[in-house]
Amino acid sequence: MGASPYRGGEGGTPRNYDSGDETMRPNATSREQLLPFSSDLELRRRFMVVNEPVPANMRFGLLLEVLDKLAEESALAYARRSLAQARVVTAAIDDIVLRTPADVTRDLRLRARLNWVGKSSMEVGIRIEHPAPHPVHVASCYFTMVARQGEGDAARSVPVAPLEYLDDVERRRGRTAAERREKRRRHAAVAAEPPSREEYDLLARLHAAQEAPDFSGHLAGALTSAAWERVYPEQENVPSKVFGGHLVRRAYELAGIQAEAIAPDRPVIVRVNRINFVQPVRIGDRLQFVSRIVYAGRTSLCVEVTIERTSRDRVTKALSNTCVFTFVNVDERMQPRPVAPVYPTTYAEDARYLEAFRRHQRRRVQTARGLSIVASLQQSGAGD
Repeated sequence: MGASPYRGGEGGTPRNYDSGDETMRPNATSREQLLPFSSDLELRRRFMVVNEPVPANMRFGLLLEVLDKLAEESALAYARRSLAQARVVTAAIDDIVLRTPADVTRDLRLRARLNWVGKSSMEVGIRIEHPAPHPVHVASCYFTMVARQGEGDAARSVPVAPLEYLDDVERRRGRTAAERREKRRRHAAVAAEPPSREEYDLLARLHAAQEAPDFSGHLAGALTSAAWERVYPEQENVPSKVFGGHLVRRAYELAGIQAEAIAPDRPVIVRVNRINFVQPVRIGDRLQFVSRIVYAGRTSLCVEVTIERTSRDRVTKALSNTCVFTFVNVDERMQPRPVAPVYPTTYAEDARYLEAFRRHQRRRVQTARGLSIVASLQQSGAGD
């Protein structure tokens, strides 16, 4: 197994709360890991972005690496109840929403649990929080893991036992996990739809603006960067394959740097929209990371990162990962600040812009609906 970025010290080993029951409930799959930033100064320094007392000063990419390892350990312990030789791989990371910036001077508790199990896939939910005496819910994460057996071309998915939901909370989490999977399918279908009349007009305005003699805006094609990396044996996780958390960390770090191109103050991560693991990366592969700013709203921007692997013998070249991150430009008081618009030019840039725009519009609708529900509840309470 690949090494976790957490190196020793109290809380370094996740604790397993298996109840010992023969029937496996979601609660029996729970694991917890503590990152003791308040007492471990070396660990705190390792996770800091800058050596200054600024808010949101945590290396979120490094935290993603820790989360991926915890999700793997949770899923692996469950899969090996069905098959002792099973291993697990990350298939996707879905919609991590940062509720509040993590404070690198406070301990961070990670609580993992299986929410849903299919034939060979499992959803691991992880809650990130600052513990008592002043508890803060930082974020919730959802990892899709797949149980596998064998190596190389002989590797195949293997079935795992279903979960048994015995109380209302477990059943609700299971239903919500299934709904997330269905929502992803619907959103994928919507992304393939042609532009509506309003969307066509939006793209037309963006293209027309580029024809102006005094145009000086940011062209999407110029907001792209590439980086290369070789995969070495020290990054091995399952036999001959790289630890997925390492790829996620590198993709996030490049996305954050790319976001600075149009965020004049400071880009801060607010959402990991989606990370897909398309094909495993092998030891010796050459990786090309391509980061693109594909969309900008008023204060937010979307960065996509693709990772393409080329085998050591240069025979195989394939997409291994796609990643989507949303950042917000903030000032020193963490207040949102405007970002410059992005202008797509090519058909591919239009498609990426439109997909990000649709995601942004869905979030606005969901936020407005949530605020409306809260207001209704408050009005009902006021009338009691």
